[in-house]
Amino acid sequence: MCNFGRPQDRFGYLIDAPAIRTIVDEAIRLQRSSRSDADRVAALRPAFATLLAADGWLPDECARPDDTSGMGGGIGQYALYRAEDGSLCLFSLVVPAGAETPVHDHLAWGIVGLYRGSQDETVYRRLDDGQDQTRAQLQVARRQRLLPGECYDLLPPVDDIHYVRTVSDVASVSIHLLANDTACVWRHRFDPATGIVTPFRSGYSNAACRDA
Repeated sequence: MCNFGRPQDRFGYLIDAPAIRTIVDEAIRLQRSSRSDADRVAALRPAFATLLAADGWLPDECARPDDTSGMGGGIGQYALYRAEDGSLCLFSLVVPAGAETPVHDHLAWGIVGLYRGSQDETVYRRLDDGQDQTRAQLQVARRQRLLPGECYDLLPPVDDIHYVRTVSDVASVSIHLLANDTACVWRHRFDPATGIVTPFRSGYSNAACRDA
């Protein structure tokens, strides 16, 4: 199960499955041995592809929408693994059919892959220098269709701002491995039309943040 509402399970393996342990062990090893984030992400791709291709390891409770989500739109964000020091997390993100995430950033290196459904992703490039924390000038850098098994890198500050929309008839489920405690750090929500930037914290659907 997805360990809803149990404070003692906020960290470590919230879902303990061999496929999850394999990718987390590899990520921890590469955090210690790789010289750059780009090298680390590239080295993770084979193990991450194996995770995306495997069946049976993700509980149904971690693959359903969540109407109480901090992301809005019924989007569920389910912690699968969280390092207690905030250095790594693995989570599933469930976006209902026809729904989309806000435009947001991640603030850590990582790798994201689609497990079920299909998505359209729009990635933005920031044109200003980022000195004004309340505003940003964004330009669309690329758009792409994502199908199960496909993944993309996160290497801030390049291509760290995006949103995804589910274009399948069923909810899309993506798997995220990032070098922070993504749902519990304060990130940024962007409005490309107005340039307004708003701090936000999405929260997990199945685990509380340390100060919650």
